[in-house]
Amino acid sequence: MRVYLTLVRRELGSHFYSWAGYVVIALVLFLLGLSSVDLLQRLNGEAIDQPLTGVFYSTWYIWLILLLASPVITMRSFALEKFSGTYETLMTTPVSDLQVVLAKFTGAMGFYVLMCVPMLSWLFVARPFSSGSSVLDGGTIASTFLGILLWGGLYMALGCLASACTRSQIIAVIVSVAAGISLFMISYISLAFAPQTGWKAQLFSHVGLIEHMGDFARGVIDTRPLVFYLSFTLLFLFLTLKVVESRRWK
Repeated sequence: MRVYLTLVRRELGSHFYSWAGYVVIALVLFLLGLSSVDLLQRLNGEAIDQPLTGVFYSTWYIWLILLLASPVITMRSFALEKFSGTYETLMTTPVSDLQVVLAKFTGAMGFYVLMCVPMLSWLFVARPFSSGSSVLDGGTIASTFLGILLWGGLYMALGCLASACTRSQIIAVIVSVAAGISLFMISYISLAFAPQTGWKAQLFSHVGLIEHMGDFARGVIDTRPLVFYLSFTLLFLFLTLKVVESRRWK
């Protein structure tokens, strides 16, 4: 456990020793500002009677944050180590491949959580435009950020897998963004099958990320999204572990 925690501290600290971490946080704050301005202009000073967490996902700026942050955060996890030559040194130390993979994933998730903290300010900025205290319910906020964390876990695991497959951070970002957007676009297919009741509609409803996040924003926590996010996160981490172990096959 001590080795794992040391690796996590090393990985988390690396985000603050480079410009990438500060650029990500600055970009998130910038997009949050644009989201607030856009929403306040659309409200035009009128009160709303729906949960603010539901309105939170009504702008594309929030989706840009969720889709683009994880590739930038994870691009350096394995790719930079391989490019700089420190990867071989790390893997020859008395640490297991599983510890390395989990530490890099945990470090990325830790930075992701810190990145998401400013999102709380958005809810309180929009609070004066609500028509009642129920629109800012603590349980709904908790379920919303649970959805954001589950989303982040899935995309961080996907980004770690992309970074482990290459030595180039640029290629890692491109692969991660392409795969993430492809997974996100499946949600629109699920919306097309929503009026139907066949097995296709049920299948796509299980993988509809937009629908899942909408449920979390309304305070609805279903076991199906939980199983979906956790199982695919574990799958991507397992594939990342196999990519890391593949160096022994050469």
